[in-house]
This record gives sequence, structure tokens and C-alpha cells, in this order.
Amino acid sequence: MTNKQNSPLSYRDAGVDIDAGEALVDRIKPLAAKTMREGVLTGLGGFGALFEVPKRYEEPVLVAGTDGVGTKLRLAFDWDRHDTVGIDLVAMSVNDILVQGAEPLFFLDYFACGVLSVDKAAAVVGGIAKGCELSGCALIGGETAEMPGMYPEGEYDLAGFAVGAVEKSKIINGSTIAAGDVVIGLASSGAHSNGYSLIRKIIERAGIKPSDRFGDSTFGDVIMAPTRLYVKPLLAAIEKHGAAIKGLVHVTGGGLLENIPRIVPAGLAAHLQKGEWQLPPLFQWLQEQGNVDTQEMYRVFNCGLGMVIVVAADEAEAIKAQLSEAGETVYHLGGIVEQGDGAQVVIKE
Repeated sequence: MTNKQNSPLSYRDAGVDIDAGEALVDRIKPLAAKTMREGVLTGLGGFGALFEVPKRYEEPVLVAGTDGVGTKLRLAFDWDRHDTVGIDLVAMSVNDILVQGAEPLFFLDYFACGVLSVDKAAAVVGGIAKGCELSGCALIGGETAEMPGMYPEGEYDLAGFAVGAVEKSKIINGSTIAAGDVVIGLASSGAHSNGYSLIRKIIERAGIKPSDRFGDSTFGDVIMAPTRLYVKPLLAAIEKHGAAIKGLVHVTGGGLLENIPRIVPAGLAAHLQKGEWQLPPLFQWLQEQGNVDTQEMYRVFNCGLGMVIVVAADEAEAIKAQLSEAGETVYHLGGIVEQGDGAQVVIKE
């Protein structure tokens, strides 16, 4: 009789499938190959990825960012939608480094799960590669960790890491913002990747299903729409208009009320006027179904504005025109004023 206590054990017996991991790498390689660009010295598979800063930079400053997708992943699990959360992952990091004027150079991802599903992981990484391709940065490495007992079957977690470069003399940090400057906004594609704990609570209260109709689409499509990538049109605008673009805000966690003050110098305030820009239908629905206070909406969600830009008044129309021609929906939001005794961000109805 065989003694089970002494029978041979393998990694597969412990819950880790090495063959599945290798199959995933084979699926990823052609996706990553589409993102290659100048500076990449090594492809996937090494212990470390090598990248050479392009020689066109005279005084390059590296800008790094990291983020995840948050509880939007809970809906990805529940609704079995995994092909766009990778775009979210890339966008949350590359849009962050973009606001300092940085060109994203390369990206790395971390995918952790309890039991590796090659198809599911490939869908996620396919989204990551698509996000990199759309933002012009190379997917040059990452980590897939299969950790039995750490995550329920069918679930995973994601983290992403972006590195970009900007000329030292062209760093955008809001320090030149002055009273009289104009504030413009670029439309978001939806809720992006923020406020999803509240969104899920509202979905639960409303009892909606992803297949339920929402306008010309479905709730699943509208709520899971990936974060918009602003990299290429904004880098082109920065290249053309230079110092006239004084400050950029990626509207993420904290919404409009907490993100805009991060670039507005002390003593100044951004006054926004609800005119051209109104709450898009998704946010109207969230506010109505959740009975969410307007100030709470502005503090939690992007409310239809994924990027806010402070520009010199004399070039505002030219910058708006260029961004519109590049496919962005552009809003004239208001301007920068002396703060006085008021708040640093005021949104007037």
C-alpha cells in the first residue's frame, strides 16, 4: 500500500501550473511586440528589462507612476469582462505622468491570481498591450504570480508601473499659473477607474444587470468603458504650445474638488462655470439612483472631465482647436482668479 504521506509531490499538486504560465507568456509575446519603440534594448523574458532614454533628450528627467484598477475589478469578475481593464491599468499611470509633461516610455505590469486561467489572463494583458500601443509606450516586462490560497478562483489583482521622460526645462508643475489664465477640460469616457465602490453600491440598490439597456448601449458597456488615454493629443499640444500649457490635472480619486488644487498655486483659485459642460447621462443616473449630493459627486467622480488644463488666455482658443481636431471633446470651463476667502475650486451652476 502506498503511503500518501511519502508520495511524490509536484508544483501542480500545490496548485501552481508551470505549463499554464509558459502558455500565457507565449500568448503575450506577440501582443508586447506591437508596442516596441525606440529605446527598447531587450524583449520579454529577461530578469530585467533594458531601456535606453532616447538621445533627442538633452536633460532628461524620468517621471514614474504606479496604480491599479481598484474595485472596478469586482465588476470585471462578476460580469466576466476582462478585455478592457488592462487599458484602465495603463491609462491610470500614463495619464498621471503625462500631467508633468512626460512622454511615457515603457510600462510593466503585475498580474496576481490564485489559479491561472490562460484565456482570462491573456484578455487582461491584451488590454494592457492595447493601452501601451495607444499611448506610445513599450510593454517591456511584467510579472504573473500564481498564488494558490491567496485569491479566490476566477479573481485576480493588477498593478502597473509607467516610466516616462521630460526635458528638465519643460517640466509642467503649475508654478507659472496666474490670475487670468483659462481653464479647459477634456471629456472622460465614463467613470474611468474611480468611485467604483460607490458605483457598485448604486448598482446593487438599483438592481441593474450589465445587459440592461442604457441609452443606445448597455449598462455593462457604459460602466466598464475603459479610461481614456490623453497621451498623444496632449503631447502634441505641449510640443506646439510649450509654456502656454501651464498645468494639467488627471481627474482621478478625489474628483474635481481634490485634484485641481494639486496644481493651483496658493492664493489662487479655479472658478468653473456649468455652461458648456454638464453631467453626462451616466453621472446623472448615478446621482439620481444613489441620491448623491452634488458636492459629493464632485469629490468622488470625474463627472465627465478626465483631464483639466490651465492655459495662457492668449493661446486658449488655439489649444482648444488643436485638441478638438485631434478627436478630443473640449470644454471651456472657466478661469483662474485671486482666491480671497473662498475655496480653491468653485463650481458654479
